[in-house]
Amino acid sequence: MDLHEIFIHNWPVKLVSVILIVAAYIDGKELRVPNWITFPMVLSGLAANTWMHGWAGLSSALIGMCVGLLTLLPLYSVGGMGAGDVKLMAGIGAWLGGWVTVYAFVVSAVIGGLMAIVMAVSSGKLRKHYENFFMIMFEFKQVKNPRELSVIAAERKSSMLLLPYGIPICIGSIGYFFYAGMI
Repeated sequence: MDLHEIFIHNWPVKLVSVILIVAAYIDGKELRVPNWITFPMVLSGLAANTWMHGWAGLSSALIGMCVGLLTLLPLYSVGGMGAGDVKLMAGIGAWLGGWVTVYAFVVSAVIGGLMAIVMAVSSGKLRKHYENFFMIMFEFKQVKNPRELSVIAAERKSSMLLLPYGIPICIGSIGYFFYAGMI
């Protein structure tokens, strides 16, 4: 395979990977994934799939976008996740479809959980964050109103470790792409 073929082969996965790296870098520095990355990612994924595969491509991209939104939307709705992270997963879905997005999300969730544990241990406040975790689980079980959960989460946010979730999304997704032989 020559250099040209290496870059062209599965180019959407490579493009998404570059976007994820940029988003993770910004999220690591600013604790947010900006709209100037996420909106064009989603819209270009929808457009590219439509251009390459017609109505079937648009359908696949829309399903993938919805899957991406649904993976993190529950956490966002209760204040546990930023909107940029949700839109970043939607962008993965718009480009690569629903199943790839599900698998990328699962690996990203594992990476995010491990990162959260490392952050809690290295902060020296593992017990506090362990107790917070179980308090949040109790609230999910007891409080059925997402708006009320969101208010509770907003009040607690200043005392929580903030994980720039764009980083685990990047590491988990690209890790999955390599594992699946997509890169």
